[in-house]
Amino acid sequence: MFSQSQINQFRSVGYLIAPGFFDPAETAALQAEVQRFREEGLLRNVATAGDGSTHTTDKVNMQLVPIAPHSELFRALPFAAKVAEATSDLLDNPVMKILDQLFTKPAGTGLPTNWHTDNAYFQLDDPLKGLALWIAIDDATRDNGTIKVVPGAYAEQHQHYRDPDSDHHIRMDVDEADAVHCEVEAGGVVFFAFGTPHATGDNPSSKDRTGVGIHFINQDHLSAHLAERNPAGMHIPVTGTDGHVTNPDKQARWTELTSR
Repeated sequence: MFSQSQINQFRSVGYLIAPGFFDPAETAALQAEVQRFREEGLLRNVATAGDGSTHTTDKVNMQLVPIAPHSELFRALPFAAKVAEATSDLLDNPVMKILDQLFTKPAGTGLPTNWHTDNAYFQLDDPLKGLALWIAIDDATRDNGTIKVVPGAYAEQHQHYRDPDSDHHIRMDVDEADAVHCEVEAGGVVFFAFGTPHATGDNPSSKDRTGVGIHFINQDHLSAHLAERNPAGMHIPVTGTDGHVTNPDKQARWTELTSR
């Protein structure tokens, strides 16, 4: 899926942008599924206006986590051949998907997701052995709050504290001058390591902007401590091969669902 230079970039600076990763038919299927989530009222506003928050209650940050229980399409996505190849290139096999979540920033009122690292939750010994695949469901620009990252900071220790703008998130402080805004059209993807500081901006634009994050991990790197403690409060399968992204019995389903 990726050239050696792209793999080297990911391992050097902790992120990689893949424009057009999903083709138009796949992107349309994802957009339709997200629209269904919204129509069925599955998204929840995780923004708060208390505890020192800097915003008011008219601002929202809509989240759905996990996604998989609500969607066969999103259950199939981690096993798509292109996803299996890409994550295996960047993490080495065996790779397993452990979490998926969706954030919608409504037009005009969408709040940021503040700076943090995923490794503050997962606590891997090697922050390059886990990654997030961030999908632009809509065109994602600097103006509507696309994802932004700090290159090369994945190996640093970052102090986190409770995020007063959210009912459950944590955050860290970052020098915004170091940030790279990852602008991608709908269907484009940003891969970033668990240790890479990242955030999304607010959305003052006239159109909603949704991003989906799917988290993968190198199974061989899971320590018994991580599996036992389960810091993110989720089921992490650590035995067997059913959850491996290279599972051949599951790869064809993504193609079937996006070819209808």
